[in-house]
Amino acid sequence: MSELFNLANPAKVYDLAQPYFVGMPHHPSHPPFLFSLVKQHGEYVGPGGTSSASDAIAMGSHVGTHIDALCHFSCGGKLYNGEEAASAQSYAGGLRKFSIDTIPPILRRGVLLDIAGLQEAPALAQDFEITPEHLDEAVRRQGVEIRAGDVVLLRTGWATYFDDPAKFIAEVHGPGPGISGARWLSARGIYAAGSDTVAFEKVPDPSMPVHVHLLVESGIH
Repeated sequence: MSELFNLANPAKVYDLAQPYFVGMPHHPSHPPFLFSLVKQHGEYVGPGGTSSASDAIAMGSHVGTHIDALCHFSCGGKLYNGEEAASAQSYAGGLRKFSIDTIPPILRRGVLLDIAGLQEAPALAQDFEITPEHLDEAVRRQGVEIRAGDVVLLRTGWATYFDDPAKFIAEVHGPGPGISGARWLSARGIYAAGSDTVAFEKVPDPSMPVHVHLLVESGIH
C-alpha cells in the first residue's frame, strides 16, 4: 500500500467531470437532471424569525460524466460473459449482474489520445469516425504507448459544446470510434475507454456496435 501511495504522490490530478445544471445535456432516452428548491426561506417562519430552506434533486444515473457498468448493454438477450439479461433484472431491483457497485475503485494508468489535435481542429466534425489509423498516428505523434489495463481517453473537442446542450447532443449525432476503432482498443487489453462526447462511439448507429463490442463482448467499461 505504501508503494502505491508513493507512486500516486507526485501525480497531477485532472478533474474530468462536467458540471451539473438544470437544462444540461442528456441523452434523449434517459431522464434529465432536475433540481429545485421545494421550500424557500420565509415560507415558514418560526419563533424568533427562524426559517429554513430545502431542495430536491432528481436525475437518471446515466446523466453527465459517468462510467458504463457492463450491464448497461446486452445483445441477443445476453450480457457480458453470456449471462441472461432477463433473469438478472427487475424494475425495482435493477440489474443483479455486472452492476455499477461491482466496479472496484479505479487507480490505473491513463492515456489521453488527442484526436482533435491530430486533425488540427478545435473539435472533430459531427460525422467524423475515429479509425485505427487515427489511433496509431496519435500514439506515434504523442510518443505514448497503450498497455494492458490502461484507461484510454479520446479527445474530440466536443467538451467545449457542453454549455450548449442542443449543439452537444446534436440530435444524437457526433464523432467517435467505429467498430474497427473499438477493436483496436480491445486488442490492447485496456480496462476502460472514454471520450468527451455523449455516446463515445460515432453516432447515430442504431445497432451501437462499439457499445456491444466493448461492454458485452470484451468486458471493457
